[in-house]
Amino acid sequence: MTPRLIDTPILTTERLTIRAPQAADFEAIAPFITSDRARFVGGGADKGIGVAWRILAIFTGHWHLRGTGVFIMADRATGRPIGSAGPWYPGDWPAQELGWSVWAAADEGKGYAHEAMLALRRHVYADLGWPTAVSYIDERNTRSLALARRLGCTRDEAAPRPKSDEPIEVWRHPPPSEVLAA
Repeated sequence: MTPRLIDTPILTTERLTIRAPQAADFEAIAPFITSDRARFVGGGADKGIGVAWRILAIFTGHWHLRGTGVFIMADRATGRPIGSAGPWYPGDWPAQELGWSVWAAADEGKGYAHEAMLALRRHVYADLGWPTAVSYIDERNTRSLALARRLGCTRDEAAPRPKSDEPIEVWRHPPPSEVLAA
């Protein structure tokens, strides 16, 4: 028997099922975390398989500690995991964050993260009652910066940042009044 998170929401969009992490997601996340594609989210080619396992475990544990957490974006037709996205608020973060990662290069540029983030942003505002949300983005992560702009986020120079050795920018999402009215 494999235990599963229960009472977690499952969101759907036209192409995606957005659900809590499962142990079976390890097969899809491990190649991402151990590649340079993950250098902005704690992974990298210098990381081993154990780091990938711990990151998936951290995603899962966040649900238990906060009552919400990072979701897995899966292809609605096949169930294939595509990436991760959603609420993230570690104990040392100054604000509630919405984050995203597309795991395979072949899935980039298809709008999956945008589609998921629109649904997840509505979820955190309407269902979780978040009054605001930010995304912390490494200034060298051009793809995530482009998505933040496409989502209508604006750079917030005055917002506190998490402690990091990397150059982090804060991108503020539109307020609930705008998101929920759309």
